[in-house]
Amino acid sequence: MFRLRFLLPLGVFLVVVGFFFVTLRQPEGTREALPSPLINKAAPDFRLTQLHEPNQFFTPADARGKVWLLNVWASWCVSCRQEHPVLMELSRAGLVPIYGLNYKDKREDSVNWLAQFGNPYVLSAVDGDGRVGIDYGVYGAPETYVIDKKGIIRYKHIGPVSVDALQSKILPLVQELEKS
Repeated sequence: MFRLRFLLPLGVFLVVVGFFFVTLRQPEGTREALPSPLINKAAPDFRLTQLHEPNQFFTPADARGKVWLLNVWASWCVSCRQEHPVLMELSRAGLVPIYGLNYKDKREDSVNWLAQFGNPYVLSAVDGDGRVGIDYGVYGAPETYVIDKKGIIRYKHIGPVSVDALQSKILPLVQELEKS
């Protein structure tokens, strides 16, 4: 009986450690494999103020007719800083417009962050309370959605966008959607 009392918690501990080890060692880009019920469905509608133009609003309908990216970001997000140079380069290349969804952030912090690191966005909409993020099924920042000309979500990338993710998944999909 003594052995069982000792071995059972040890066994549970080893299973939990194994789970974390396997999860954390997943190659970059596999986390986006989490299913999203929004794929191939209309992007949830919203009307939010713009970060730099607080008197102006943005809705997904404003981007209808073009393929675009919706990038969920925040100044407090460490991983957003990691992906930011990739987004800046993508913005400079002009391959696809990037709209920001500033998630649960303070306006002043966000404006300062973009002033410091550069602004890759056509504009950023302010989702201060995170309600739009809930509608989009945001797990946390950063996340990026590829939305087609009809306003349908075609892809969701969870985590920082890397050059590899851009080249292998996002940009080929954008090019394919541009043709349709």
